Amino acid sequence: MDDALFTIGDLARRTGLPVRTIRFYSDRGLVPPSARTHAGYRLYDAAAAARLDLVRTLRDLGLGLPAIRRVLDRESTIGEVAAAHADAVDVQIRTLRLRRAVLRAVARRDPGPEETHLMNKITELSDEERRQIITDFVEATFAGLDVPSELPDAMRAAAADLPDDPGPDQLEAWIELADLVRDEDFRRSVRRMAEYQAAEAARPDAASVDERALGEAVRERADAAVAAGIEPGSAAAGPVLDELVGLFADAYGRADDAGFRRWLLERAEIGNDPRAEHYWRLIGRINGYGPFPSSSGAFTWLIEALRSRV
Repeated sequence: MDDALFTIGDLARRTGLPVRTIRFYSDRGLVPPSARTHAGYRLYDAAAAARLDLVRTLRDLGLGLPAIRRVLDRESTIGEVAAAHADAVDVQIRTLRLRRAVLRAVARRDPGPEETHLMNKITELSDEERRQIITDFVEATFAGLDVPSELPDAMRAAAADLPDDPGPDQLEAWIELADLVRDEDFRRSVRRMAEYQAAEAARPDAASVDERALGEAVRERADAAVAAGIEPGSAAAGPVLDELVGLFADAYGRADDAGFRRWLLERAEIGNDPRAEHYWRLIGRINGYGPFPSSSGAFTWLIEALRSRV
């Protein structure tokens, strides 16, 4: 049986492959004939038939002919070629998933040609290229400033990484984020915040101030005032404002006077760009974080209350 020879027709019936495919592999030297008839027809032995089976299997797995040739010529093992091909397939799958997300987002939003082009460009960027967009924004924000490293480090660590299979909402959030961090007015606004924070960090009492607790106090009391229908410029807002200003004054070890209130107003105005809060909301949507507590509305109430009295 080992000495049996097969024609191309025999191999076609044995494997189910078309004759022209086997002839193509033979012409390319992947499955060379073992012998020929007196009339010049190709014949193949059992080893050639087994070689053809391997070629077919590798082709079914999606390997290209150059990679298959390396295996057949023993330049690479099947495992090595399979591992490299699996990595390539992973990239293809990720790209297809991103394209699917783009199509779903386009179907949901029905955007114009320019936005559709931008959405598609996002899928062509690598993870590192997308991460670099955020890194460049962070570096520009804090360049040359002496600020505690925790803040820029936190912004770098919170880089928005699209998952392998992003949903339309995540993709839309990434596109919106990319637009936001390239907006020059937003970049100037965040830079002003960073410069102010650098100046605040140089104050001798800066390390002792619990900014998180102060922010929570503003959210709690200002949100309650809004819920109660208390307008920031009304007389009813006075006690709420006095309490909040008192908390800040105590935290900073300063007296609650006109100068302090002007300082607090300036501080709140610089730090209360709603787009900065939206930045973190977009990061959360992309990375699948939970709800992001809103401070913008509460600080807007505080700002308006201070403006009406300063």
